[in-house]
Amino acid sequence: MNHIHIEKKGLRGLVIAESFKQGDKKSKLAGVVMRRDFVIDGFVFGNCTIGGDDATRSILKMYSKLGRDDISFILISGLIIAMYNIIDIAMIRKETGLPVIGVTYDKSTGIESAIKHHFPDSYEQKIEKYCKLSNRSKIKLHTGYDLYLRTEGCTTKEAQKLLDHFTLQGAIPEPLRVAQLLAKSI
Repeated sequence: MNHIHIEKKGLRGLVIAESFKQGDKKSKLAGVVMRRDFVIDGFVFGNCTIGGDDATRSILKMYSKLGRDDISFILISGLIIAMYNIIDIAMIRKETGLPVIGVTYDKSTGIESAIKHHFPDSYEQKIEKYCKLSNRSKIKLHTGYDLYLRTEGCTTKEAQKLLDHFTLQGAIPEPLRVAQLLAKSI
């Protein structure tokens, strides 16, 4: 297990968010490399298919495109994006060797029935991918807001410490906020 060393002055993370509009066939992915001191140190873009199964590969391509060895973690806004395109963070962890954190903001009881509704002829594979995701852990940020995390390669406590550092106000850590704004703008 890699550990996230929040005390490292040069700590950098690749932070990814997505955006799409009704009727789009592809969702736009925006990646921001942000340093521990909030300096933006790079951008990368990708896309994935609405309702598809290519989000994990797209994120791995984005990471590879950067060609950097100074990234210490990957932070993703949501692991079920683009209308049930499920991200396999265990695979991302295995391929990159980096700790991976998936962040969501709302409590959820599961999405199996929604997957069956939207994919009546092929829901088994998506439900299998969904069930392979680790359980979410609820954390409370220093700002008082709750987040729900799935982690690979680091502990929930390490992830919470990292997100506390990167959260200036409210419920959205700053690098996620920037990545979300960027994704919406492209």
